Amino acid sequence: MEDLMQKIISLAKRRGFVFPGSEIYGGLANSLDYGPLGVELKNNIAQLWWKRFVQTRNDMVGIDAALIMNPKVWEASGHLKEFSDPLVECKKCHERFRADQVESECSNCGGELTEAKQFNLMLKTFLGPVEEKTNEVYFRPEIAQSMFVNFKQVLNTTRRKLPFGIASQGKAFRNEITPGNFIFRTREFNLMELEYFVEEKDWEKWFEYWQNEMREWLKDLGVNLKKISENEIPEGERAHYSKRTVDFEYEYPFGRKELYGLAYRTDFDLRNHEKFSGQNLKYRDAETEEEFWPHVIEPTFGLDRSVLVALLEAYCEEEKRVVLKLPFKLAPYKAAVFPLLANKPELVKKAKEIYDDLRKDLMVDWDDRGNIGKRYYSQDEIGTPFCLTVDFDSLEKDDVTIRDRDTMKQERVKTKDLASTIRERLAN
Repeated sequence: MEDLMQKIISLAKRRGFVFPGSEIYGGLANSLDYGPLGVELKNNIAQLWWKRFVQTRNDMVGIDAALIMNPKVWEASGHLKEFSDPLVECKKCHERFRADQVESECSNCGGELTEAKQFNLMLKTFLGPVEEKTNEVYFRPEIAQSMFVNFKQVLNTTRRKLPFGIASQGKAFRNEITPGNFIFRTREFNLMELEYFVEEKDWEKWFEYWQNEMREWLKDLGVNLKKISENEIPEGERAHYSKRTVDFEYEYPFGRKELYGLAYRTDFDLRNHEKFSGQNLKYRDAETEEEFWPHVIEPTFGLDRSVLVALLEAYCEEEKRVVLKLPFKLAPYKAAVFPLLANKPELVKKAKEIYDDLRKDLMVDWDDRGNIGKRYYSQDEIGTPFCLTVDFDSLEKDDVTIRDRDTMKQERVKTKDLASTIRERLAN
């Protein structure tokens, strides 16, 4: 299984999905950049999520908030006090580790470890020219708080009634002690998250609803649900704001670890932000005139982990090829266009016309290097669903050969029908 992880990392770098960050300067530990194909895959996942959970629903709206917030936000949310991991330090080499990830001695040198101390994971910086206490701020460690502090403004501008949700996507930052496993755990990462506001009496119903919605999303991502475990987090191990948490765990090559999380946050956040800010953050029922803090169900989706799982699920080795069997909607390129021979101007001209026409609406690749077989296998390795070859018959009949990535079957399709044929197959 570990071998699979190395194959994914190698393919990701070689084909332009994920690069080591700052590599020309020797890199930066656990800093990774999405390359030309990786950014398309990541964006496709994010857009599919947004379409499913925001655009096609009438009970959800979105926001896009600042990365840096007033530090009082993190005081009210409990992050300044509670957002920490137990940390131990080796007395010999002074390397630091999370206490729950090491045994009785240092894994690097065998030295004795100190007693565990709490280490706050907030990433601190300063606003303004002077680095002093009054200018301290934090990069957000989660994106949830932006939805809570904007709750009343969203309510006033959209006039939504319970139950309804606020969704957001974006960067979060955590000063992780031991990040690793490629894009699984990094200090800078992407989240897709929603806060669903409900009446307290209905929270169990909505918790179950969103648990099922998360299962359905995993199917969209191409995940085999047999590799998913839903782990009920016991009291004492849950986050300080949570009354119930279920972790969706995936069987990674390096073990079963968290992929997504679902939490019942009660009214903790709105109640505390009202207390600390002095602003009324209650919801008023239009019929009863009653004011109260809604309770919150929070499904959290890691975008980077979604990319990793999509790659792991899609990777397939066959007799003569490596193929990424990504769901068609997620594939970076939807099709690739080839002239059969690169040294025949009439074939290149015809292929270029088709390529230019298709890329008005679809992400399409162009390839005229080497023989046609190598081009097919090259596109298979990056997950391109369809390869379109322009040959000499195309000049007479105005059609092309379309090859399916998964079955490798080929058929001829009229040029005028190409766009509609590809869209129809992408939708299935």
